[in-house]
Amino acid sequence: MLESIVRCVALAAAATPLLVACGGGNASDPAPITPAQCSGSTCTNQGAPTSQPAATALCPADADIAKNTYLGGTGSGEVVSLNIDPTKMTYSLTFLASPIPASATGQVANTRTGLTITGAVQHPATGALPTAAQIACAFQLQQGTGTLNGTAYTTSYNASNPPTIYVGFGVAGGGVPGATVSFSGDTLASLLFPSVQSRTFDFYPFIGFSSVSTNIADLKGSYNALLYHILPSNNFAPAAEVTQEQYDASGNCSVPSGATNTTCATATSQWTADTNGSYFDSANAPQIETPTVIGNAILSLLSGAIIHRDGATAHLIIGKLGSSIVPIVVRTGYVNENLTDAHVDDESGIAMMAPATTLASGAFDGSYIGADSNFAYTATLINGQTAGFLKPSTMTTQSTFTLDYTQTHPGLIGATDNNGNAGNVIAVGGVYGIFLNGEENGGVTSTSANSATPNTPYFGVGALIQPQ
Repeated sequence: MLESIVRCVALAAAATPLLVACGGGNASDPAPITPAQCSGSTCTNQGAPTSQPAATALCPADADIAKNTYLGGTGSGEVVSLNIDPTKMTYSLTFLASPIPASATGQVANTRTGLTITGAVQHPATGALPTAAQIACAFQLQQGTGTLNGTAYTTSYNASNPPTIYVGFGVAGGGVPGATVSFSGDTLASLLFPSVQSRTFDFYPFIGFSSVSTNIADLKGSYNALLYHILPSNNFAPAAEVTQEQYDASGNCSVPSGATNTTCATATSQWTADTNGSYFDSANAPQIETPTVIGNAILSLLSGAIIHRDGATAHLIIGKLGSSIVPIVVRTGYVNENLTDAHVDDESGIAMMAPATTLASGAFDGSYIGADSNFAYTATLINGQTAGFLKPSTMTTQSTFTLDYTQTHPGLIGATDNNGNAGNVIAVGGVYGIFLNGEENGGVTSTSANSATPNTPYFGVGALIQPQ
C-alpha cells in the first residue's frame, strides 16, 4: 500500500514539489548581513504566515522570508531566533537560551546564551532533491561565526551532513549549527564524569515560527506531549516520554484524570514571560532521565549535600499557524560549578504538545519534512493507517509504520513500526510529532560526526508540506 502511495507522490513531485521553501541568489560572494536582530518584543507576532500567492507556490517570496525571524527551539535545549536572507544568501542566528558550552575546551557552564552567529547559506546541490523547486526551498547554513564576551566563536560544520533549513508558510524546520561538547577542559566536570567522551554534533534539530503568541491564556486546554531529552553527563543518553497535561489560563500545569503520568513533564511551576518578551519560562524544569554512569555515582553521593541535581529552566514557545497554536517546550540544562551552591542538571531537550482532541483516520494525512533524532532530514508520508519514512532526495521508503486511531487518550495516536516497535503520534496545525521505541531508518546517519549517539528511542517533528 505504502509503495503505491510513494509512487504516486513521486509522479506528482514535478507538479507539486515535496519540500517547502523558496529562495535564490549565490552564496559564493555573500553580501554583509544587515537584517535587524530579533530582540525582546520585536520577536513577537512578527506577522501571520504570508498568504500563498498561487496554488503551486511552496513558500513566501524571498522578501517575505528575509523580513521574518523564526523563533523556535532545538533538540539541544536551545531557544533561537533565525533570519535567512535569500537575496544576499546569508543568515543570522541568536541563541536566546542555551546549555551548550561556548568552548569545546572551556568551562561547561559558559554557554552559547546571548551569542549571535552569522554566515552564508547555499542551496543543496543539483540532484540532492527531486526537483529544482525543492532545492530552491532548502537552505544549507554554512559555518557561522560570532563573538561572545569578547571571544570569537565558530560553529562546528560537517559538509557531509550540513545544517539545513526548510522554510514554509509561517514555519521553518530542519537543523541549526551544532557544536563540540567536551568535559575534558573542565576540572570539575572531568572529575565527576571521567568516562564521558567528547561529542561533536553536526546540527541540532530545530522548528520555529514566524508568528508566536505572547498571551499565556492561549495555552489553556488539555494536551498530549511528546518529549525527547539527552543527558550529556550520562554519555549523552537519550530518553523519550509521552504524557497528558492540562494548562489553565494563567499557565499552571496539572495532570488530567486518566493520564498515564502522575506529574507534569513539561513544567511544574507557572509559566511567566521571559525578559525577551516573546516566550515563557518555568523554573526547575522536570526531569525524565536518571544518571547511571560511574561519574554520577559521585554526583548521587554528593547530591543534596554539596552538588544539587536541579536548576534547569523550561521555555515555552507558542507557535501560531493559521488558527492553530503549536506549543513547543525546550528544557535548557543548568550547570553551576561554584561549590558553595553547585548544580549539575544538564538534561536538555525538546517537547511538542498537541490538543487532546480526537483525530479521525485521515485527519492529518500528507507529506511532512523535518529533522529527527538520527541527525538526518526525513520525509514522512501519512495516509490513514499507513505511513512511512522516506529519503527526501529519492522519495524511497526507508521504513514503515502503521497508525491506530483507537485513542484511549484523545489525540494520542498509536504507532507501530515494521519491526513491531511501538510509539505514538500527535498532530496539530500542520505539524506532527512521533516517538517510536526502536531504531528507524538505519539509525543515526553514517556521515554524522556523532554517529555514536544511541539509535533508540526515535523522535521526530515535521511540518506538513503536501496534503494528500
